[in-house]
Amino acid sequence: MTIPGRADGHPEPVGEQRLIRSINTGRLRGVTSQMTPAHLPFRAPAAAWASQLKGAMRRSVKQAGVRMKHAWPHSTFLGRLRSSTLEELMGLGTPMVYPAHRQLLQQGDESRHVLLLTRGVAKVVASSESGYEMLLAIRVGGDLIGEMAAFEDQPRSGTVIACSEMSARIIQLTALESFLGRHPDAMRAMLAMLCARLRWANRRRMDFRAYDSLTRLARVLAELSQTYGNEVLGGTARRQILDVTLNQAELASLAGLALPTTEKALAELSKLGLVERSYRKITVCDVSKLLVFAKVFQENPY
Repeated sequence: MTIPGRADGHPEPVGEQRLIRSINTGRLRGVTSQMTPAHLPFRAPAAAWASQLKGAMRRSVKQAGVRMKHAWPHSTFLGRLRSSTLEELMGLGTPMVYPAHRQLLQQGDESRHVLLLTRGVAKVVASSESGYEMLLAIRVGGDLIGEMAAFEDQPRSGTVIACSEMSARIIQLTALESFLGRHPDAMRAMLAMLCARLRWANRRRMDFRAYDSLTRLARVLAELSQTYGNEVLGGTARRQILDVTLNQAELASLAGLALPTTEKALAELSKLGLVERSYRKITVCDVSKLLVFAKVFQENPY
């Protein structure tokens, strides 16, 4: 069904408002006139038909709002929220679209807003005073970023860079605090998100002392596959392609390894048939075998 655009140059409404306005202005008259008792239980006047169609559209939009929660991984902030809370949160702030490679937040900046990512993938990197740059984390649609500087009233601890085109909402701290005060479930989701990130960071510190370089890299790849992997159709093994673009230096940062060590470890994992490499892309050949090799026995919470 195609609904014509407006001729007055104003933006075309979307969603429920667009459909209902089309009904009111008669744009769907051709559609409703083709409906028969097979579509509705009785043949009603046009006004009644339009009323029932409006109700159906509202129910459809409401159901889409419920399904919207499942568009983000459960481990993300948005994925943890109830539908009613999510709906209100998505009305806060200013929507933005960022091109690939654009800086979303800059290390050292003293701004106090947060970014609610709704689509795309971003990297969080930090630079030392000596100039050494390290990949700290990966963030995807559904994640909240910038909350540390906002809540602590401290400069940004890292730079966030879009890996692909991204959509986000800029939310000021006062608006976020007010929202969290009205929704205890959102506050719990925020705390769970922060705890999961701290748990992930603690695990990396433990890995540094507890495992050799090959196992450490395998553990990072295993956890990345659990959070960012896309299953490859066909075949008997659980193959997944990592839905993030990482070079070997960035993998080395995540695993806490030197670059030459990472290159050797990747080659060894390839020989073992656990991963395949292409230009800035990694395929996990069998997720179950990689988890066993990496000694990862629990689902990655984040």
